[in-house]
Amino acid sequence: MGFVLLIFLPIVAALFIPLLFKYLKGIHTGWFVLFVPIALFIYYAGFITTTMDGGHKVSELQWIPSLGISFVSYIDGLSLLFTLLITGIGALVVLYSIFYLDKDREKLNNFYIYLLIFMSAMLGVVQSDNVISLYLFWELTSISSFLLIGYWNTRDRSRFGALKSMMITVFGGLMMLGGFVLLGIMGDSFSIRELIANSSSFIGHEFFTLALILVLLGAFTKSAQFPFYIWLPDAMEAPTPVSAYLHSATMVKAGLYLVARFTPIFAVSEVWIWLVTGIGLLTLFWGSLFAVKQTDLKAILAFSTVSQLGLIMSLLGASAVAYHSDDAIFKFAAFAAIFHLINHATFKGSLFMIAGIIDHETGTRDIRKLGGLMSIMPVSFTVAFIGSMSMAGLPPFNGFLSKEMFFQSMLALRNFELFNFATWGILFPVIAWVASVFTFIYSFYFVFKTFTGRNKVDKLPKKPHEAPVGMLVAPVILATLVVGIFFIPNLVGKWLVKPAVMAIQPGLYSHPSEVDVHVAAWHDFASPELWMTIALVGLGVVLYLTMTKWRKLYDIQPHYLSLNVLYDSMMMLSENGMNRLSRFYMTGLIRTYLMYMFAFIASITTATLFLKNAFIVDMDSFTAVSVYGIMTAIILVAAVVMVILAKTRLAAIIALGAVGYSVSLFFVIFKAPDLALTQLVIETVSVALFLLAFQRLPALKTHGETKRNRLGNAIIAAAVGITVTLVALSAHSQKMIPSISQYYKDTVATEAGGGNIVNVILVDYRGFDTLFEIAVLAVAGIGVLAMIRLQLARKEAKDENK
Repeated sequence: MGFVLLIFLPIVAALFIPLLFKYLKGIHTGWFVLFVPIALFIYYAGFITTTMDGGHKVSELQWIPSLGISFVSYIDGLSLLFTLLITGIGALVVLYSIFYLDKDREKLNNFYIYLLIFMSAMLGVVQSDNVISLYLFWELTSISSFLLIGYWNTRDRSRFGALKSMMITVFGGLMMLGGFVLLGIMGDSFSIRELIANSSSFIGHEFFTLALILVLLGAFTKSAQFPFYIWLPDAMEAPTPVSAYLHSATMVKAGLYLVARFTPIFAVSEVWIWLVTGIGLLTLFWGSLFAVKQTDLKAILAFSTVSQLGLIMSLLGASAVAYHSDDAIFKFAAFAAIFHLINHATFKGSLFMIAGIIDHETGTRDIRKLGGLMSIMPVSFTVAFIGSMSMAGLPPFNGFLSKEMFFQSMLALRNFELFNFATWGILFPVIAWVASVFTFIYSFYFVFKTFTGRNKVDKLPKKPHEAPVGMLVAPVILATLVVGIFFIPNLVGKWLVKPAVMAIQPGLYSHPSEVDVHVAAWHDFASPELWMTIALVGLGVVLYLTMTKWRKLYDIQPHYLSLNVLYDSMMMLSENGMNRLSRFYMTGLIRTYLMYMFAFIASITTATLFLKNAFIVDMDSFTAVSVYGIMTAIILVAAVVMVILAKTRLAAIIALGAVGYSVSLFFVIFKAPDLALTQLVIETVSVALFLLAFQRLPALKTHGETKRNRLGNAIIAAAVGITVTLVALSAHSQKMIPSISQYYKDTVATEAGGGNIVNVILVDYRGFDTLFEIAVLAVAGIGVLAMIRLQLARKEAKDENK
């Protein structure tokens, strides 16, 4: 087993949270939770030396071996990078939440249980080598994020955001599962490593493109790519620690991980390259464009996250071109994608935390009400400034380095000659540059509109002040990394980025040292990306200073022309349609539901019999039918018809007794006196009990039955009867194994010491079955007795009150 069990450590720790919360009320529960991500981060950091040398570690826990499904923890450069982000950022988020969430007013036991479940789910996603177990963890991230986003469940917007995120991501997850199943069919394996190794054998398969699209649907929905991004802004209703964790380093990065992991399989397809690169660039542009429109701090960051995810996605698409071109720049794109993924986690995590601090200390996130906070909250301003400038792509911050790499990769796509890139490739750097201009604007907008300008302290809900030291520790650490990575990018590249790149492009490298990328802040004046940066800064400053004049252009778009309105309309139509459908078939009558069940059983069973050629009748073993048998059958049928047509309960019970006595006559005719005697006793007792039970009930009623209902009942009843008869005849005619009756005949006297075969079967051979039946009857009898006594007690109490 080994370290695969560590995936479940956070879930195991979550089991103890209720006890800690209940009995240690004086201590914030987060202090105990903090040990889990710290311990995991320290443990997994020990794998860095292994992945730096191109190695990997595997640990397996069998689940359903007969189907090839198991929990396999596969640690290589890519999974280790995501694992360290999940645990490292997770530790900082828990530390931040200790000071952000009030232990006396919040249900911290629920919060930390959900958070730990989500942490386990993310670890399972990035470490799973088996696609089925990956899907299991994938959907667990959707469920746990639903609980986290809807943590403040008394708020309508929280519940709406949680439901919206789950509906969209679960839809993508189901599509992804379909892609995984198709991959399993094509590659005859559910192991990702085996699928990658054997991908050349099924590239031309008829399911290949369909599997590709289904997998991308899962990735695009989870990583908020256009048009599925609409769930992410609404998810901002979650507590800030949740936003900082889910939307900077974990959940939204799961889709990026999926694309990176499956690039070696699908990179040969032009559909993959165009979809990943194109949708990524469209998402980058769309998110950056609409981030400037927002007035809520977390909404600005939400749309900025959408744009940054699109940037990384487009780089992953460009990296797939390396499988078709010898140009080293496309190998370089994979490095840029992973490097910016790390950078984004650092600066976006810090910015989310600062947004939470501003909300916590001022009582609002509305940027229109904020301003002039720099002198009041200097540490928060410094962190916000560092994070925003990195997001804008300015030196000396890590975002500048990866933004330059992004420009280089997009410029290189112009020269790629396959798949019509030479024609349309010119649009890629143009879109990238325009989107980067808006990225620059919303970065400046976020920090300077909040911390500079006219002081509006008197209009704030709370008197602002700097956040407590404990709340500042986590964002300060992340801001320090933002600056530090700028000065030591190649150290980070050697330890984390290059091993991850090798995992994305395993066929192009045999060792991480072969990833020949040296990151530098300065190249020369001839580099086009430098002039693109200078141009975007110049235009960005002008547009930022004139925002009040051109920002009104956003009002041109009608409200009803938006993806959110489309989603709301679809949900409303779906809800109304399902309500109408439910009211149509959910009548509230048990009779109706029985009709559904019997009709389904009869149709499916009969169709199976004939479609599979399973209906065979062998008359050789049938016993000859005597005159007495025919007469008894006629009496039996007549009694059944009397039960159906009876006008009173007494007549129905007598007719039902006639049915039972007719059956006992069959046992006599077929020389089974013991069964006949048993049937006679049971039938006599049953008739007597029915008479006692039904004598006080009202007269029989039709309960609104019509001729149409009766005709339907008759058809279904006949269908069920015919089906049971056909199954009985077919089963009797096709005995696959010898009947057990001979064993009973041979052993009932010698082994069981009995003379009555029926009694011996009930008492000895099926003794436990009979015992449990008696126990059920006893429990039912006790329940009936309790109900009778309760009714008598109520009646007595009512009489006393009179």
